Amino acid sequence: MHAVRNIRLCTKDCLCLYVCPTGATDTETGQVDASKCIGCGICANACPSGAISMVLEKYPPQQKKEEKTREQLNKLAASKVKQEAMAAAVGRKTTDSVVKQFAAALERSNRLMAEDLYREAGYMLPQSRNTHELLSLMVSGELPADFPKDAVERLLELLNVND
Repeated sequence: MHAVRNIRLCTKDCLCLYVCPTGATDTETGQVDASKCIGCGICANACPSGAISMVLEKYPPQQKKEEKTREQLNKLAASKVKQEAMAAAVGRKTTDSVVKQFAAALERSNRLMAEDLYREAGYMLPQSRNTHELLSLMVSGELPADFPKDAVERLLELLNVND
C-alpha cells in the first residue's frame, strides 16, 4: 500500500508533512512520492480533511459474474448514461433555476449509478482485463482533440492485468 492525496480535498493544514517518517508527503506537486512512501498510513490518519488515503499496489481480481448478470448490468448502466444525457439536456434548455438544479442533481446521480453498475459488470477496476480492453479500444479509434491519449497509453503500460 501507499498513500495518495486528493488535491481537491486538501485544506493545506500540512500535518502530513510533520508526521511522515520518510518525507514522502513533502513534494513540489503536492502528491505523495510513492517511491518514498512505506505505506505506514500515519499521514492518512493525521490528515484532518481526509485528503490522503491508502491505496493498494495490486488490486484483487474482479469477482466472476454470470454472463446474463453482466449483460443486465451493462443494459442498466447504458440506460443510466441515457438518463444522464437527458437530464443534462433539460438543464441546458431550462431557464427555471429550480429545474436547472434538479436536472444537475439527476445528471450527477445517474453518472454515479452508471459508474457503480459498470464497476460491478467488471469495468473500472484498474487491473481488470475488461478495463484494459476498453482503454485499448479507446486509444485505437477516432479521438477528440482533448482526449488524454498519452495518459491512457501510460496507464496501459503501468497496469498489469490480474484476471
